[in-house]
Order: sequence, then C-alpha cells, then structure tokens
Amino acid sequence: MISIQYKHTEIAAKKKLGQNFLTDRNITRKIVSLSGVEPEDHVLEIGPGFGALTRELVNCSHHLTVVEKDPGLAAFIRAEYPQLDLIEGDFLQTDLKALAKEKPLRVLGNIPYSITSPILFKLLEYRHSFLSATLMMQHEVAMRIVAKPCTKEYGILAVQLQAFFDVHYLFKVGRKVFRPQPGVDSAVIRMTPKINDPMKDAEGFRLFIRTAFHQRRKTLQNNLKNIYNIELVNNETLKLRAEALSIDQFFQLFAQLKPDS
Repeated sequence: MISIQYKHTEIAAKKKLGQNFLTDRNITRKIVSLSGVEPEDHVLEIGPGFGALTRELVNCSHHLTVVEKDPGLAAFIRAEYPQLDLIEGDFLQTDLKALAKEKPLRVLGNIPYSITSPILFKLLEYRHSFLSATLMMQHEVAMRIVAKPCTKEYGILAVQLQAFFDVHYLFKVGRKVFRPQPGVDSAVIRMTPKINDPMKDAEGFRLFIRTAFHQRRKTLQNNLKNIYNIELVNNETLKLRAEALSIDQFFQLFAQLKPDS
C-alpha cells in the first residue's frame, strides 16, 4: 500500500479497491463546473476518497450524499465534512431508487478502474433515478463508451449506453495528477439519460446486444440465429457484423426480431 499525507492525515491507497487519488484542484473544479450541478440538486458522489471532488461539491450543493466503501476513508470524510450524508458501503449495493425518492440525483465520481463496467451498468439500470452522471474513468474505457460504428472501440458498452443516454466526452486527464500514479491516463465523460426510453423491453435489448456482439468477427446472422427468428429480418442486414450498425439500426433490428418491444 502507498500512504498519502493529506491535511496531516495519512491515508493508505488500497490497490485492491483501485484507489488513485486526484491531486489537482483545477481538474476537480472543472469536473464540477461541467457536471451542471445546481445548489438545489441532490448530488451523489461515488467514492469520495480523501475528498478532492467533495471539497468542491460542498460549496455548490445544499444536499450532498457520498458513498465510500473504505472504512478509513469513510471516517476521514465523516470528520472532514460532517455536513454531508455519508453512506459507508459499496456503491454497487446502494439503493439509488430510494436516494432519488424526493428528486432525481446528480451523480459524480472518480470511479475505480477495476469496477468501472459494473458501476456503468448499475447506472444504466437506475437511469430513471438521476439527471446526469459525470464520471472520471480510464481513458480507454471512455473511448469505448463514446465510440462510433465501424471502429475497434465500438461494442457492447457503446451501444448499451448510447441507446439510453446522451453521452459526451468532456476532457482527458493525465496520469501525473494522481497519487499513486496509475499506468494509464483518464478521461471525464457525462451521461444524461434520455427523456424517454427508446423501447419498452430494455432488458431484452441488453441481451440482444450481447448476443449480437458475442463473437465480433462473425456476422449478425451467425450470432443471432440460435436465439432469434432471423427469418423476420432483411438478409442484407444479417450479412453485416454488429460493429457496422448504428444505434438506430440496432433499434430497428431489435423491433423486427421482437415486435412487442
């Protein structure tokens, strides 16, 4: 473990929790500014760490809730920022629907590399509980989220998230502003849930996308034929690989395969 001194407190960065602490205040200010947080918003921060982002949020939000899994960091945040609501626990087990009971959340966080995908898919599941999510993550993952068709980055993550969110790449963050310094750069993105879901069967669409990309080098016909009635679909489309289809084309294809969607 690597220990970091912060305001006379020694904080150990735990590798197993994927902890890399942001040290540049200009970046935290920029994240908060681009998140669109308003004073009356109920803000939820994922993994505050030693409070680099929290420090900015307490100055611009009247209602801030943070979720911190590490007991030592939770104790630090509790002492440093007694005015906020602290949930000491795992974000992946947090009931977002209950937190958003009175008003939808505004989510922010520097999320651990090791659990980025589970966090993103939890946000996808609870998309009706928040206004936006502004997140810092591994740059490579951010590029996969905002990827366009016919690129090597375009896949399940891009289609699933772009189908239900308006996704924006905000800016890149170099590795040198973290302690301990990670081996990769980061990036900040903002995801805003679409006002209306593009289909009723969101879970069915999720399975469909996973099936379509099951083996990237195979055509849609080969990936889909064992689960869906592909006789309902134009044969020319089925000759393509999944990476060739836009989000709208995936919607159209799913509607043909699942008419009640």
